[in-house]
Amino acid sequence: MKATVRNLDNEEVGEIELDDGVFGVPVRGDLLKRTVDWQLAKRRAGTHKTKGVSEISGTGKKPYRQKGTGRARQGSLRSAQFRTGATIFGPVVRSHAHDLPKKVRKLALKSALAAKQADGKLIVLDAAVAETHKTKALAAKLERFEVASALVIAEAKPDVNFVRAARNLPKVDVLPEVGANVYDILRRDTLFVTRGAVERLEARLK
Repeated sequence: MKATVRNLDNEEVGEIELDDGVFGVPVRGDLLKRTVDWQLAKRRAGTHKTKGVSEISGTGKKPYRQKGTGRARQGSLRSAQFRTGATIFGPVVRSHAHDLPKKVRKLALKSALAAKQADGKLIVLDAAVAETHKTKALAAKLERFEVASALVIAEAKPDVNFVRAARNLPKVDVLPEVGANVYDILRRDTLFVTRGAVERLEARLK
């Protein structure tokens, strides 16, 4: 399929042929969800923790004798039924990461790109290069595209001025081509991809 190439002034500067095997695959919502869950699970710190019986401070003495008191038998004040006692089967420090096959991740990334293309939210840029690092100048150029939020996927080494200018825009992210991922593509409304990044993505995902 063909797509129009635009510059940062939202002017047409040419055309590019997009590979149907990358930007035209059927959108698999199930794979998108699985991949987003996988990405977010890896980000979790897993530092939530409650104390078990062996970690509660207190005496190990039996509170009172076993029989003759008329109360239920008790062996420790550190048990869960007491106010300062332990938590049974509470969360422990652990990793929430889980495996996801590489083929699934690859197909999900294709689906994310195809979804943006199908929705008309994919814009191919000639280059993501800014003349100055001033945020105001870049914001004025992005206003010409009338986008609320955007992800810009640039070449392997994005332009330094462009990255610095976009840093203070609250809903604009810039990633190198190698960092393209399903979660960041879906969380932003519009996807900008440079011509060079398109070629590298197609070479990687074919």
